[in-house]
Amino acid sequence: MAVDSTESVAVVAVPFPAQGHLNQMLHLSLQLASRGLPVHYAAPAEHVRQARGRVHGWGDDALRRVEFHGLAISEYVSPPPDPAATHPYPSHLMPMWEAFFADAPAAVAALLRGLSASHRRVVVVYDLINAFAAHEAARLPNGEGFALHCTAASGLVAHLDGGSRLLRDVHGLDEHPVQAYVPEEFLEFMHKRARAAETIPASAGFVMNTSRALEGEFVDFVAGQLAAAGKKVFSVGPLSPMLDAGAPKPEPSAPRHECLDWLDRQPAASVLYVSFGSTSSLRVEQIEELAAALRGSRQRFIWVLRDADRGNVFADSGESRHAKVLSEFTKETEGTGLLLTGWAPQLEILAHGATAAFMSHCGWNSTVESMSYGKPILSWPMHSDQPWDAELVCKYLKAGFLVRPYEKHAEVVPAADIQELIERAMVSDEGLPVRQRAAAIGEAVRASVADGGSSHKDLENFIAHITR
Repeated sequence: MAVDSTESVAVVAVPFPAQGHLNQMLHLSLQLASRGLPVHYAAPAEHVRQARGRVHGWGDDALRRVEFHGLAISEYVSPPPDPAATHPYPSHLMPMWEAFFADAPAAVAALLRGLSASHRRVVVVYDLINAFAAHEAARLPNGEGFALHCTAASGLVAHLDGGSRLLRDVHGLDEHPVQAYVPEEFLEFMHKRARAAETIPASAGFVMNTSRALEGEFVDFVAGQLAAAGKKVFSVGPLSPMLDAGAPKPEPSAPRHECLDWLDRQPAASVLYVSFGSTSSLRVEQIEELAAALRGSRQRFIWVLRDADRGNVFADSGESRHAKVLSEFTKETEGTGLLLTGWAPQLEILAHGATAAFMSHCGWNSTVESMSYGKPILSWPMHSDQPWDAELVCKYLKAGFLVRPYEKHAEVVPAADIQELIERAMVSDEGLPVRQRAAAIGEAVRASVADGGSSHKDLENFIAHITR
């Protein structure tokens, strides 16, 4: 859908500066820009660089369609994560977030004022956490704001009238409220600075990175509740550019990763992909147990062994604490597995025919991506919304196995327990229904983003609405 230049509408994307949020907002920005909309992506300079450097599935031409703005924020300390901390939440990112919320509002306001003077309408798509962007959009005489909800639509249900009954009584699900899985300091910070709940009254609606193939009844429930308040809901996910088989394939923006060549040489559906995302760090003892489980299972694997991101991922992190494991484990599993300590092309790994299953922290990006390609999840939730995502995958979608409930995050999961679940997910007859269920979900999700699918229609409806 092309946009008439005489009917000028500018989209300003304001992500929260954490990898999973940066990534989703950039995918949405690229989807909108590919349909002719002028899109401005505004984040601290190092996070613009991070988002651009890690995106895959898009070529350089697509990135050139988006105008990137580096927001000036104060310097902040960027300490390394502490794998031995009592709480698995990435509290080491707090100094960066404090700087962001102190300085980004003024920078965003200045950007919006300039665009407001030269466009018929300015549409601000902001991370739900960024309450300030909702208020800045509302101040514009020709502005409107839409919150990008970067987690499961079902995670909102318990907060809405009748939602607890739908989750507990109808489906027998535990609610797993996010506030139970983050430290008190972050809750206090959110209350003072982020105030996510305030974005709802100031917004025109929600854009959700989910699919009705995953959460149809929950999307409809949320949409019905918000419609009563005059808010529109568009369920446009998954935002991955690789899902629509009919879409033209972009030229790659970087050389093909070596792990994909390795996957090409493996049998179909034979590889376990292991990654715990960008905000989690495993303790040394747990790494040793996981390594023993992978060895003992004799299953092929790709293991991304890296610590949580720093606030500034380009800060010098020194020598990897995994160097010793890397050297020894690589020798012991030569020919069977691949151990990576840098950034990995997760979308392409999950899309590959050799990949059979995903051991994951169950962040929403990872959950949606795994389900999109029909890969069952061995769920290992760490913090925030991840315990709910694991509940959704294992109990509602029945497309995964729970490795460790969050409540046991202080315990080390023994190698024998991990190995048993790996074998169940990968090769056992007991795991066959789960593998089949995941494959069926993958087909339905991919159909939802194809021409005529529910997510494709919602994206077109969103564009039609903001360019009306």
